[in-house]
Amino acid sequence: MTISSMQPKKLQHARIGYVPMSNSFNSPGDKRRFVYYASKRNLTFEIADPLKKYDLIVLTQNADLSIWSQYDAGGTKIVYDFIDSYLAITKLNIKGWMRGLAKYLSGQSRYLKLNHWKALEEMCSRADAVVCSTQEQRADICKFCRNVHIILDAHMDVACRVKIEFGASRPFRLVWEGLPQNIGSLQMLCYVLDRLRAQYPIEVHIVTDPYYYKYLGKFGKTNTLNEAQKILPDVHFHEWKEVDFADIICSCDLAVIPLNLNDTFASGKPENKLLLFWRMAMPVVTSPTPAYVRAMRLAGMNYTASNDADWLSMLESLIGDATAREQAGLLGKAYVESEFSETSFLARWDTVFESLGWQYK
Repeated sequence: MTISSMQPKKLQHARIGYVPMSNSFNSPGDKRRFVYYASKRNLTFEIADPLKKYDLIVLTQNADLSIWSQYDAGGTKIVYDFIDSYLAITKLNIKGWMRGLAKYLSGQSRYLKLNHWKALEEMCSRADAVVCSTQEQRADICKFCRNVHIILDAHMDVACRVKIEFGASRPFRLVWEGLPQNIGSLQMLCYVLDRLRAQYPIEVHIVTDPYYYKYLGKFGKTNTLNEAQKILPDVHFHEWKEVDFADIICSCDLAVIPLNLNDTFASGKPENKLLLFWRMAMPVVTSPTPAYVRAMRLAGMNYTASNDADWLSMLESLIGDATAREQAGLLGKAYVESEFSETSFLARWDTVFESLGWQYK
């Protein structure tokens, strides 16, 4: 697709259709991305109907690709908010080959697209602009669309408290936050925690949803705490609620983000979670995904752990050093405030629509 060279039109006057992650707009993929932008720019939009014509359509990853990749309503510009690294998943991945059929059988796709990779490529080719979240993802998408923008999540509303006390709790409190489907990543820390607990009293706190569905977000309802206790029997569970999320995080001493780097989908994740912790001045140790390594370097530190020895060394050093924890938290906070302010978030979305001939001001 070519970038529009027409005289810019006022974005406030556009008829905008939106395909959300959830019809309540409560999903992080809605309220931390386009919906947040639209609320701050006072834009009106409706849930998109493929039988209607719009000036602009914004699609999330929940959109039915079998319909929207074929959408043609003369002059309508499509923005595809494609934030996960599905294109990087190896073609040897069995789950990847089953994804297209599963989406069709579950009703998520109206028409059968057996090759989900191909469906994603077709959607990127149809889109007039694609929004993604990492440099690596952008390189994959640029093969199919020339107009690709990197935009991370807006956490300004949820990160409403900043950590100011860095003295260690007793027991020392580690915290993990995320989608319940990813709770299995804590398995990576079991050996390390066993070693550390020989010297230090440690609690592990998790902040997530109490239930999740294992399959396609619709089937196999699972109790998160039960799954977590299979990994860490004495884990402390907190339900993710916006009203006290920041209070719980800031009451802990150190955050951890373990990820399986052998999983191309996990290793392709953006630094959203790291930036969320840093916005609250929380010190963090992460697995060294490309995005996390870049963010750590740009923030002026390197708390990434590749193996058990790294995790053990970094956690042990930070558990015993309140000054180092404070420095890590404040460096992260300074980086987020400099590079990921609300003003810069809104400007990045402005640029997406400007590339299509629609201007906010």
